Amino acid sequence: MTNLSKDLEETIDHWVSKFPVERKRSAVVAALLAAQEENGGWLSESLMQAVADYLELSQIEVYEVATFYDMFELKPIGKHKIGLCTNVSCKLRGSDEIEAALHQKLGIGLGQTTEDGLFTLRETECLGACANAPVCQVNNNTFHEDLTVESMLALVERLEREA
Repeated sequence: MTNLSKDLEETIDHWVSKFPVERKRSAVVAALLAAQEENGGWLSESLMQAVADYLELSQIEVYEVATFYDMFELKPIGKHKIGLCTNVSCKLRGSDEIEAALHQKLGIGLGQTTEDGLFTLRETECLGACANAPVCQVNNNTFHEDLTVESMLALVERLEREA
């Protein structure tokens, strides 16, 4: 059984305080995000169980949230997670070519992590920027639009230098 750190408990308590007492469950997304960040970017089963216990929820209630949202990882990932949109607009505007270039550059496919642990490449359903397709999201917080193979590879090289 994993124990939650004092900092993580305080963060969860902060989010729990924003909801009525009987709605503690409403803090589960924020609790899982904080737990994932503290755990190096992913959620283990024991960590999800610890969050469930802390929030007085069943394990399945927490697991349902963690598996529903794209922002949660259930296995270790690379330092940089690249989510490439593969929906219709992005496909029509070249995401397949970008995916192929990333495969060649990084040596991994969608859903895989580089051996050095620097990159994880994920397929992302619509990122809501169809007018500026193709699009990717880096580390769940930075969006890059109007991508070309060249601009995508330049982004990867910049991320490599920052590592």
